[in-house]
Amino acid sequence: MSIPASLSLPDPETRQRPTAKVMLAAVLAVWFAIVVVLGARHGFANPPGSPPLPILIGVLAPLATFFALLRWSPRFRELALQTDLRVVVAVQAWRAGGLGFLALYAHGVLPGFFAFPAGLGDIAIGVTAPLVLLTLLRRPDFAASRRFRRWNWLGILDLVVALTLGAFGSMLATVPGGPATGVMSGMPDVLIPAYLVPIFLMLHTVSLMQSRRLRAKA
Repeated sequence: MSIPASLSLPDPETRQRPTAKVMLAAVLAVWFAIVVVLGARHGFANPPGSPPLPILIGVLAPLATFFALLRWSPRFRELALQTDLRVVVAVQAWRAGGLGFLALYAHGVLPGFFAFPAGLGDIAIGVTAPLVLLTLLRRPDFAASRRFRRWNWLGILDLVVALTLGAFGSMLATVPGGPATGVMSGMPDVLIPAYLVPIFLMLHTVSLMQSRRLRAKA
């Protein structure tokens, strides 16, 4: 499939206005600070064997806000559609840090049923992100391809599976001092589910939105 030049990736010189960028940076900074403060005060902790409601709220609240803005704010939706897709994809490369889950498993901190799916899934998305980025740089029309959409859906699936296994691991934790996903509720690990995971899900959503618009206009 070929896409006219006018439908290619947004030009870096015509991206979001500086005011929008400053506001976005401020929101991310405030959100980060809130998670750090709550994490340091054990605000995300929950008793072993109970549902991890604090972390669940930490994940769903920003996502609900994000999707509400996409639904009800045309300006925000257009901002998402004009975001440089190359940057959106490049950020996903940070997920190669999922290797840390395997390291925590090796040290007896995380259970294997959580560490392996979450860690290997993140690594897979993280190490393939540069390949997807290089393909976009060579062929901007790749953003409208089925392979690009499949890559994003797999990235979303990995995050959903990790959150689900983490929740079950917290509810099933009954052995004091044994490996448990409850460690993810304290600093600095809580930054992953309460900050990074929602951001990665938002970025995948933006990628799929832009892919859909390119297909519709092609």
